[in-house]
Amino acid sequence: MSFRKFSESFFNKQTFKYLFTTHFWGPVSNFGLPIAAIMDYQKDAEYISGPMTGSLIAFSAIFMRYSLAVTPKNYLLFACHFVNECAQLGQGARYINYHYLEKK
Repeated sequence: MSFRKFSESFFNKQTFKYLFTTHFWGPVSNFGLPIAAIMDYQKDAEYISGPMTGSLIAFSAIFMRYSLAVTPKNYLLFACHFVNECAQLGQGARYINYHYLEKK
């Protein structure tokens, strides 16, 4: 496939139309959650909120399912919540390790 064919298939009206929808910008703006969780790995585990981490784990699990239940499927939203789920599970493990396993 030549570069010209690729660029014509990728840069078309449908692509640009998609870029101006909430189907695109909603997940893009939601990526702040996993980015914040990943950046918090550098902070001390003492400051992790267990209830909030648990809520975010449930929230991301629910919205991963929702992103595949809507029509059309929103794979960008799924990716956002998948990354957040992984990041929050890591924070949850740090919370449990700090509050329940290290203090013995």
